[in-house]
Amino acid sequence: MIKKLLLALAIALPACAFAQGKFGIVNAQEVMELMPEAKTAQEKLVAATKTYEDEYAVLNEEMNKQFQEYQALPEDTPATIRERRQQAIQDLDQRIQAFQQKAQQDLREQQNQLMAPIQEKLINAIKAVGADKGFTMILPDGVAIYLGTDVIDVTADVKAKLGI
Repeated sequence: MIKKLLLALAIALPACAFAQGKFGIVNAQEVMELMPEAKTAQEKLVAATKTYEDEYAVLNEEMNKQFQEYQALPEDTPATIRERRQQAIQDLDQRIQAFQQKAQQDLREQQNQLMAPIQEKLINAIKAVGADKGFTMILPDGVAIYLGTDVIDVTADVKAKLGI
């Protein structure tokens, strides 16, 4: 009997403690968009993207030029010359594809490198608000399927902690 009572208490106590917790939500995306560091990082990414787009346009223009020259070859052009031009076009196409892949990879790496310290700063601010205000848990807004009336939105507190 005592074992059953102790087992019931062991099961009930964590559930009661959990029910007494203080829960919050935060719109991390909204806060991130307002951070000056995020705006600067976004501007750098836009500039890097523009640089890659400009280079892609140059390569594409070169491809179009070579293709037009190939199409303009007279019908009596020797097969060897036609094959060489076809091979040059294929080689350029492969270089363009490799360039696109490398550019996408580089942009992802730049984004990760630029955003990692900003995300860390945001997470630290959320943790600080949680510790300061005694929250049991702070979830990103939109994660929970149902939120009761006792869940507190701490987005404004996180903004204040970051000075924005």
